[in-house]
Amino acid sequence: MLVSAGSAFADPAVPVPLCTVTDQRLEELSGLASDGDRLYAINDSDNGGIAIQVVGRDCEVQDTITAQVNPFDVEDLALAPDGRLWLADTGDNNRTRETVALHVVSKDGDAQLFRLTYPDGKHDAEALLVDPQGIPYIITKETLGSALVYRPTAPLVAGTTVPLEQVGKVSIAGTDTPGGPVKSPIVTRVVTGGAVSHDNKVIALRTYTDAYLYPVPDGDFVKALKSDPVRIPLPNEEQGEAIAFDPDGTLLSGSEFGKTTSSTITTVAGAAALATPPPPTTTPAPQPPAADTTSAAPATKTTTELWPAIGLGAAALVLVAAFIRRSRRKA
Repeated sequence: MLVSAGSAFADPAVPVPLCTVTDQRLEELSGLASDGDRLYAINDSDNGGIAIQVVGRDCEVQDTITAQVNPFDVEDLALAPDGRLWLADTGDNNRTRETVALHVVSKDGDAQLFRLTYPDGKHDAEALLVDPQGIPYIITKETLGSALVYRPTAPLVAGTTVPLEQVGKVSIAGTDTPGGPVKSPIVTRVVTGGAVSHDNKVIALRTYTDAYLYPVPDGDFVKALKSDPVRIPLPNEEQGEAIAFDPDGTLLSGSEFGKTTSSTITTVAGAAALATPPPPTTTPAPQPPAADTTSAAPATKTTTELWPAIGLGAAALVLVAAFIRRSRRKA
């Protein structure tokens, strides 16, 4: 079911299974990208190297792209127009990292490492967006409050550390979509992955249970993330963190195995079109009639605000926050 911001219901958009992942190399599937024929997937693990799995549409691993670097905690994956893969080495469950990193990996395994620092302390982040100019955006995973959006203050240069700046916030309300590692409204609102459509007209952010599609009418990612998204429930995923677009706008979603021995990659055909902004109109707006100044009463400003009623108890947030902040040991 497709739901727009403000809880208005629209046409059905139900995820359907594409294939089942059983390969243990993807038991902690965390990042996903697609070129239409193949999927590119990364595992959330600390095995001392980068291993990007090249996966068929049947979920079978066909090849592995390796790079001789030692990441700390890779959480997301993006496929750039030039064919290179961006890895978000931004996980920080225990808030201990002085820097985070982006690894840009070519299909032959050549890799560049770019280090970044937050301006306001340490953050855990699991979502990466890369715009058409190659500017990365990192979205944090916040159990309390809004997710924060950061981008570099200067061009990335290998071997140096570039400061990040906060350029936005994303507020996501809790939902009743089932799924996630624990039964709590918090798992329905923390950001666990991101993707950009191949035509750069739609941004997707996901939680453990839902996807949110933001139209990008003029290429401005910051502006887009301030708009009302379209929500697509992704129910019953054990630990949904992976999201991607096919070139035709199909949305793909994937999960870690969690407590099971497999996971399912699902698709929502035509999802990007649900959030694509309509073409601009050239019809001029009607002009208001001239005011009658002979008997006009003083104008009264009427403001109508349509905000959904959202009631998450602060105590419940605090109790569950520690559970969601996974404490895997990282190399």
